Amino acid sequence: MKRLLIILLIGSISINAQTKISKSHSQQSLNCSTCHSCDIPTKENPCLKACPRESMIRIDQKPEEGPKVLIINKIKETDVYDPVVFSHLAHAEMADISGGCRTCHHYNPPGNVIACSECHETQRKRIDVSKPDLKGAFHRQCMNCHRAWSGSIDCVVCHQLKGKEPALKSDVKKLTAKRIHPEVKAPSKINFTTASTSGKLVTFYHDEHINLFNYECGDCHKNDNCVKCHNKNKVVTAVKKSLKEVHKKCSNCHDTDSKSKCSSCHSDKEKGPFNHFAVTGFDISKYHSKLTCNRCHTAKGKFTGLKNECSSCHGTWSWDNFKHNVTGLILDETHSELECSNCHKEPTYSKPTCEDCHDDKSYPKDKPGRLRKL
Repeated sequence: MKRLLIILLIGSISINAQTKISKSHSQQSLNCSTCHSCDIPTKENPCLKACPRESMIRIDQKPEEGPKVLIINKIKETDVYDPVVFSHLAHAEMADISGGCRTCHHYNPPGNVIACSECHETQRKRIDVSKPDLKGAFHRQCMNCHRAWSGSIDCVVCHQLKGKEPALKSDVKKLTAKRIHPEVKAPSKINFTTASTSGKLVTFYHDEHINLFNYECGDCHKNDNCVKCHNKNKVVTAVKKSLKEVHKKCSNCHDTDSKSKCSSCHSDKEKGPFNHFAVTGFDISKYHSKLTCNRCHTAKGKFTGLKNECSSCHGTWSWDNFKHNVTGLILDETHSELECSNCHKEPTYSKPTCEDCHDDKSYPKDKPGRLRKL
């Protein structure tokens, strides 16, 4: 796949806009029909489906790793405006806390980021009327956000009129700073006051969802827009939302339809951080506390519960694959020859049983060996 060379005005510097894609085609569970609608796609007629490709996009690139400024100058049909100086860095920073790169690069195939003109024709003479030309694509991509935060669309916000004092160089210099927006510092926790008659307070531990549950910003903020931070008119219109809409972000993982589950988040006082034993009954404090959640809960965002039997993850224990001294107890010669099931009757390998062999012994009063020195 050819690489896109993005031309900057200053010195006509070419920047190779490479991206890291999480998986190649060969590593994904795909077949030809996933992306192609016909049996024999060709270069001239690839029969590409639009939607499946969008769901596969993942561009693992930080805003500052991309180009800072782009000059949009491929549309030659007008003598009214100069080329548009587009602050890619500023827009990438905004997208970084919402939908990510796919906000604009919505049909980017696996590989390097491609130019908009790869898909959108520079001329308005097109056969496929369902796909906008390049000028239409640019305006459709930009106008909604600009209209939302400014309240109107003024062409000169983006376009420099010809004949005016040339500002291209100064614009580029201004927009090549290391960072345009101040860095967003994620809060540790947020306390929401709700309209619920019982359990008005919801304590949301933001850092847990990022660091413990492995969520990314876009998982929750993908539908956020500029108005959340920018609103030139300072007019906030209250929108009445249904109960389902209020819980929309949370319902992807939490059962918000069942009233019996409300107390999981709602309370009359601040709730403490996530406690695995209190919520699930399975104590991870001894041997699993350093593991990330996705080591056991492999489906992202799905914490529907697992069997608490050791064999669910570890298989069957034996002397070949398990060293008993990791428990803090080094077995004596008599007990080191026994099978695990002789002492541990439960599949969770919890409290051992002595009564099957000893009438006068019990655990933890009597230990079948010595404690390991830590």
